[in-house]
Amino acid sequence: MRKRKRLAAVLLAGVMCISLAACGKTAEDEESSLSVCVGTYPHTLDPIYAESPGDQTILAHLYENLMRIAVDEAGNEQLVPGMAKTVEKEEKLDGTVSYTFRLRGAKWSDGRDVKAEDFVYAWRRLADPTLDSPYAGLLSVVCGYEEARESGDMSLLQVSAKNDSTLIVTLDGDYGWFLPQACTATATMPLREDVVQELEALGIEAEDELGRRRLWWEEVTWLVANGPYRAAPAGEENCLKLVANERYYEDHETGPARLMFRFADTAETAQTLYHNGEVEVMWPLTQARLGELAADETWVGQPELETYAVLFNTETEPFGDDMIRKAMGMVIDRNAIADLAGSTASPAEGLVPAGVPENEDGDFRTGGGAVLDNDPANYMTRCNEAKTILSNAGYESSAVLQGLEYLYVDEGSNGAVAAALCRQWQTRLNIAVAPRAVTETELWEALRSGSYAIAGVVLESDINDAEGFLADWTSSSADNVVFYQNSAYDTLLSVVAVAEDGTARMGCLHDAETLLLNDYVVMPLFTEQTGWEAREDLTGVYRDPRGWFSFAAAQVVVEK
Repeated sequence: MRKRKRLAAVLLAGVMCISLAACGKTAEDEESSLSVCVGTYPHTLDPIYAESPGDQTILAHLYENLMRIAVDEAGNEQLVPGMAKTVEKEEKLDGTVSYTFRLRGAKWSDGRDVKAEDFVYAWRRLADPTLDSPYAGLLSVVCGYEEARESGDMSLLQVSAKNDSTLIVTLDGDYGWFLPQACTATATMPLREDVVQELEALGIEAEDELGRRRLWWEEVTWLVANGPYRAAPAGEENCLKLVANERYYEDHETGPARLMFRFADTAETAQTLYHNGEVEVMWPLTQARLGELAADETWVGQPELETYAVLFNTETEPFGDDMIRKAMGMVIDRNAIADLAGSTASPAEGLVPAGVPENEDGDFRTGGGAVLDNDPANYMTRCNEAKTILSNAGYESSAVLQGLEYLYVDEGSNGAVAAALCRQWQTRLNIAVAPRAVTETELWEALRSGSYAIAGVVLESDINDAEGFLADWTSSSADNVVFYQNSAYDTLLSVVAVAEDGTARMGCLHDAETLLLNDYVVMPLFTEQTGWEAREDLTGVYRDPRGWFSFAAAQVVVEK
């Protein structure tokens, strides 16, 4: 469900030609302008497809969801009302849970009311299988989701407008992450059906000489917004100008009157913009700069919501045998792999990375401790045990352990990691595995069809919750690309879905993670941290753990 597949490259082919605004700063209202660089030229500004942090950052300023995340003066995250002024939760006797959202009297940037039907339209559009959004799984807990997708009748999705200001959503269980994660995500933000349809029609009329239709969101200034900003009139390329939305509701934090997004193809270009004073905030950082920061013991990076892992296809010979998977998993030297992955990489201690919350006092990884043994002193003992396991299982010199293939996407350090893994399997177990680089599209096609043996992948979660990393491996999950079958695991995840007690729920999630990793179908390798740079006099910049930035409350501190 909640594991991103990075399918933007599959869904969005061709060059996107957004009309962008002039990048230069103006003398007018200089103090309330903020220039930032948080990624490359946008791939898409359609909320249901936007996967890159840069695209999601723009959307987070143009639109506002039912709820939003705010940061208090102490730096603590708080869930606060967004378009929903109030929310009521009702637990029903049949185990379902109903949420009633009463919307505030908010306006779109063209002056029309924000209505409950705008959320109904957006959520049905997200769940529609014909649109193939990588984020559709965010709504998989909504009653009627499977029925709607199987029949094509999206009215079966139990999201309805009781009236213009009342939205009702019914879930099939009690999911603690629904409000803080699904109801703050960029993918579930409201859209006006009339605007999308009108812009889609204009796109058909605006076909170029090659017959390419303009996508409905490409002319950014035509978009209506319900968030704190709207797009300004277009100008030169490679920059997008947002200005404060004068119709955004009044009781909110005020930030810069203008946001100037500068786009950089590489981290090196972004760094140049920052060093030249053309932007006040810069992300991503170069590997060299990250290395400098990581070398400083006082630096605190932000954990990425992802884990790089090895997947074993249990339906491909010989990985239906857990002894082979276990032996190969035991000889993985995660310390060596993490060293190859970069200065901000750390050996994975479990599938769920650090930073994913468990409760108000700490995160999931701290609460559960390390599930995987990364102690260098134990490595050779594990290797010797792995050899014994293979020998006892009759595979010590088996032909089925020769000529295997490991698929990976050739970007960043993935090639070096693939080569090191294959050397470890050859050296420690005499298992011949050849690394093969493929495209992102080819990798996920192989995973979904089951036409692979071993693969290295980035496992990501759409929600900042341990369940987002664990729910996909149930036997009924369409995203279970390792074809894992374990009734005990399924039971634990089913308990998680209905657990009313937070401590019991987390206990089941910890047990599920341990069970999954002890079956060696998913072998985490490393996790990473990230960081960004901002001017010292700038406050109020927030980066959501899911990747996007918020500048809506940014302020320049003026020394008196």
